[in-house]
Amino acid sequence: MKISLDIGRAQLNKAGEELCGDSIEVVRTRSSTIVVLSDGLGSGVKANILSSLTTKTAATMLRMGGEIEEVIETLVQTLPTCRVRKLAYSTFSILQVMAAGRAYLVEYDNPRAFLGHGDRLREISRIRRVINDKEITEAFFDFREGDWLVLISDGVVHAGIGGVLNRGWGWDGVRTFLLELAARNLDATAWAKELIQRCHQLYAGRPGDDTSVVVVKALVPRKVTVMIGPPMDRSADALVVEKLVRSPGVKVVCGGTTASIVARVLDRKIEVDLSTRSDRVPPVGFIAGIDLVTEGTLTVLYALEHLRQELLPEDLQKARDGASRLAATLLWADVIHFIVGLAVNPAGDCAYKHRTIEQLIRLLRKKGKEVTAEYR
Repeated sequence: MKISLDIGRAQLNKAGEELCGDSIEVVRTRSSTIVVLSDGLGSGVKANILSSLTTKTAATMLRMGGEIEEVIETLVQTLPTCRVRKLAYSTFSILQVMAAGRAYLVEYDNPRAFLGHGDRLREISRIRRVINDKEITEAFFDFREGDWLVLISDGVVHAGIGGVLNRGWGWDGVRTFLLELAARNLDATAWAKELIQRCHQLYAGRPGDDTSVVVVKALVPRKVTVMIGPPMDRSADALVVEKLVRSPGVKVVCGGTTASIVARVLDRKIEVDLSTRSDRVPPVGFIAGIDLVTEGTLTVLYALEHLRQELLPEDLQKARDGASRLAATLLWADVIHFIVGLAVNPAGDCAYKHRTIEQLIRLLRKKGKEVTAEYR
């Protein structure tokens, strides 16, 4: 059975620094998801460059099909060691989760990751290996629905040191707090933010180190069905609407005429929320039983623009306009099915609309989504 991953991240810069010395990279492909967390030695610009180099190198190699062993060997060969402090200039943790749930974790000088299920920790067997005189630990395990994994930089375990807590929060303190959060069943983003806020409190508002958290939760795949445009044959209206309504997961309708068809077939009213109108995008509507109702081509075009800008779901969710909400919904989903109507619209360029939809589908697949489409 396939799983989906809910991933949340949060960071604190060391007090007085404009850049975070830690870097996080998340790469989703059709076969796996890779998460890289790197901690650059020191803080500020130099640390940021070193950690970014680490995450970008690992993510790029894995995205291009490189074997994880090759990635690790490349990193440990290229990362220098500080001669004075005898520490690596950049440490890292890499998590790779295959679509079916098989997972691989490798850690190099970062604090141990936390793996749990529900409100309990799970033990995993770590294997030590030496590559080019550098010792790493590896773990292979199954990552199933209800499991969670948290990657942290050492700024988390050091939180409060010399202040609120003489010796810092420590791994055990972090573990206790994580189990409290796990019992509340938060989503990954909320979980990461709560953990980073506690670190900020322990640092008394002035973090003594760059601090990073990545929370990964295994879920049942999240599904979205999007109906765009009326069918070419009007006699198929009821069949297509029934297919949309019976589809699992979130249901989206794009286009004024399409929304009218859905409302007519379901014998329900359409209401318009004028508060969601923006300078560029028409307001969203509401039909009982449909999760999101938007205008058509223009909204899809601007949603595509948002997705190309690599905006995070939490950033898109802050906006109320239809394009942002559509983009956030598509980013949230793991499995997306488009029902595309082929009826000719006298008021618009159908070829342009279909090109936009095809570009959207290609981009979503590139982001690792499972996307299918049918044309009516």
